Amino acid sequence: MLARYKLNRRLFSVVPMLIAASTLGFSNSAAAADWPKEQPINIIVPFAPGGFTDLIARRLALDLGKALKTSVVVQNKAGASGQIGSALVAREKPDGYTLLVTATQHVIYPALQPNLPYDPKKDFSNIAILALAPNVLLVPAKSPINNVKEFVDDAKKQPGGLAFGSSGVGGSAHLSGELFKLVTGANLRHIPYKGAAPAITDLVGAQIPSAFLDATSASAFIHNGKAKALAVTSKQQLPSLPGIPTIAESGYPSYESQAWVGLFGPPGLPSDIVTKLNHIAQQANTVAGNMKWLADNNSIPVKLSPAQVTAFINAELDKWQQVVNKAHVTAQ
Repeated sequence: MLARYKLNRRLFSVVPMLIAASTLGFSNSAAAADWPKEQPINIIVPFAPGGFTDLIARRLALDLGKALKTSVVVQNKAGASGQIGSALVAREKPDGYTLLVTATQHVIYPALQPNLPYDPKKDFSNIAILALAPNVLLVPAKSPINNVKEFVDDAKKQPGGLAFGSSGVGGSAHLSGELFKLVTGANLRHIPYKGAAPAITDLVGAQIPSAFLDATSASAFIHNGKAKALAVTSKQQLPSLPGIPTIAESGYPSYESQAWVGLFGPPGLPSDIVTKLNHIAQQANTVAGNMKWLADNNSIPVKLSPAQVTAFINAELDKWQQVVNKAHVTAQ
């Protein structure tokens, strides 16, 4: 459930407040009324080309271009786990011509690296969540464990903790495991890998007894019977993995964790532009071709208003801050 947040208001003298409000309202309305003009819209992706976030951004660019009848260009500004590209957008003019498509690192890294060059709560306009990408709790194919309850019971019996692999420290998969540990009381011990591929290789070979990995990396091994999926980490089941329950359905209703991709703008983006972009993004996710592409890529379309996106982001920031603190996770 999305958290609710109250707006803190500062007190100003009446006349300056009215002048500021009327000036801001006029400039925002003027900016939104003739947007977009005959100039390209740039989508900044703060990661290298070819990844899931980049692919989502490029599909969105096509949808925006058709809907707005303008050119939409994707630019990859990779570096520092997404910080370079994100910081660039945070400093841009809020005119609707520079947007950001980024992923879960947007809400995780503030907990791992408190000295970021931007504030994710203050320095962005929250527009849309484009897709959810759940992780999967896996065990080797020949493991005697067949469900989440058996997994938790077995983990609680392990004196040194039951090992679980992930694609690396501080990623969505790792923190899905740490959240699972906190929610269930399971005695788990993290083994970080340098990517999902070596982790799934060791899991299939029974070199590790379990793993939390993204569904895309794991799905082929689940379908060919080389790995056993106990549950997915999202609140809803994943259509590409039918019949696999969620952790919430397996006795832990408060549990929810997944990677996601979202659309953001610089701070102060006019509300009319935010609303228009949100509407286009939501409509694009109802197109049959896009829905099939998301399903084929083990992800789920999302329908949230801008206000709900803001509540979602704030809830994610708070959740991962608590998980990082309680699990004593540090960036490497």
